[in-house]
Amino acid sequence: MESVNNVNLILHAHLPYVRHLEYPRFLEEDWFFESLNESYIPLLRTLTELAAKGVNYKIAICFSPTLLTMLQDDMLKKRFINYMNLHIELGANEEKRLSGKSENANMKKLASIYLKSLKDNLAYFEEHNNSIISEIKKLWNDGHLELFTTAATHAYLPLYREFPTAIRSQVIVGIETFEEVFGFRPDGFWLPECGYYPGLDEVLSRYGIRWCQIASHAVISSRDKSLYGGYKPIRLPSGLYAFARDWNITSLVWSDRSGYPCDGDYREFYRDIGYDLPLDYIRKYIHEPEVRVFTGFKYYAITGRENDKREYDIEKAMNKLSLHVDNFIYHIKRNGLMLSGLNVENPVFNLCFDQELFGHRWFEGIAFLREFLIRSSKDDKIRLTTPSENLKDPSIGYEKLYINESSWGSGGYSDVWLDDTNIWVYRHIHKAIERMEELTQRFPSQGSLKGRFLNQASREVLLAMSSDWPYILHDRTSVTYAEKRIRNHLGSFNVVYSAMCKNTVNTEWLIKAERRNAIFPNIDYNIFNPMK
Repeated sequence: MESVNNVNLILHAHLPYVRHLEYPRFLEEDWFFESLNESYIPLLRTLTELAAKGVNYKIAICFSPTLLTMLQDDMLKKRFINYMNLHIELGANEEKRLSGKSENANMKKLASIYLKSLKDNLAYFEEHNNSIISEIKKLWNDGHLELFTTAATHAYLPLYREFPTAIRSQVIVGIETFEEVFGFRPDGFWLPECGYYPGLDEVLSRYGIRWCQIASHAVISSRDKSLYGGYKPIRLPSGLYAFARDWNITSLVWSDRSGYPCDGDYREFYRDIGYDLPLDYIRKYIHEPEVRVFTGFKYYAITGRENDKREYDIEKAMNKLSLHVDNFIYHIKRNGLMLSGLNVENPVFNLCFDQELFGHRWFEGIAFLREFLIRSSKDDKIRLTTPSENLKDPSIGYEKLYINESSWGSGGYSDVWLDDTNIWVYRHIHKAIERMEELTQRFPSQGSLKGRFLNQASREVLLAMSSDWPYILHDRTSVTYAEKRIRNHLGSFNVVYSAMCKNTVNTEWLIKAERRNAIFPNIDYNIFNPMK
């Protein structure tokens, strides 16, 4: 039988838990609204369209527990609709502003495209009862998606290996949240930032996980010699299977220097009217007090680092995109041919990406995925598959390897989440974990108010563990907000710890804390008990 290239397109949709109802509008909530409007809804609309047309595609997608919680939050849904209506109003104003002058014709055309997209996305959202969960389930039920989970708050797990209860809690709550939303237990587990350490596979296996993804170089640095170079599933010591990310193919998209999204014909992400236009015009659509933000109305192409950029030509961009899709497929097939020459038959290409790249960071990314799925489904040398399908296919096989610690971060290990900008957070989080363990042993099986109080403490510990905060500190972006979140979660935990040491409950504080962080409603603090 002739060898075929099995392609696992594995997307990871994740955002940190951001919800600040104490403010009419909150800057960091825009992370969620932008991704929902520019990435999640457009992708689902595209996948639904392809399914209706009979395109035989398959994708594996992980929706993180924090993102799933926000997608189901009624108040955030209302705020998203307000966000969309505000931007629809801006789009209508942009059409008026750009009308009447021939030199503005292309910008007006783009404004109309953006306005239509906003209206269509809002209509889709409202038509599905202000939720995208039902459509995700439908695509899964029709066999187009494999859905899987990740750690509760996307904690970078290698930095917590000395705290088994914390690892266990992240895994259990991640699985339980997935099951509460989708109604079944997942086979797969996205390792946050591809962060793996020896022994983590045993924890995942213990809770019914069958596969995870790992970084490309984990195969090269493994203790054992690899015969297949990561192009077959890898059986780890516990029996869990790992799928190594294909660095060569994913870098065609992912590289921030030479990847497709860097092409000069594509739209510039950073040049936005939220920063360009006068405050008197744009003030209503940015944040108080005159904090300029992205609006999504962008009219320039990637032309270099200077402000003197040429206008974006969407037809030209789509022509370039077609070439890039062809190039992407060519590289998969060429690498498959090379592997066949090395006696690697039916190789598996694991193409792992953050979903927010497509549509949000890379405007043309959703169209790229659409064309890739259509063309791949018609190519007899490519078979779109999922990791769970690979494990059922005897023609693919696997190899056994002992994988060392690794991640997909810069440097390949933990440098991004543990450097001079963020190292300070861990001594405080580690102490909170130790104290949480102490509380579970001193106050086992508490119900009523004390149980709720302790449950809230466990939520705060998990939220403090999020990998997003040290990453932001490392990246020096929203540093003030990240520091505030870490301090607030740890401060809230300390409120519980201090009160329980006095055997008291601050009921007023508890009610406010539960409303503020309305996540993991069924959590049981005893998951932090080291004796269980």
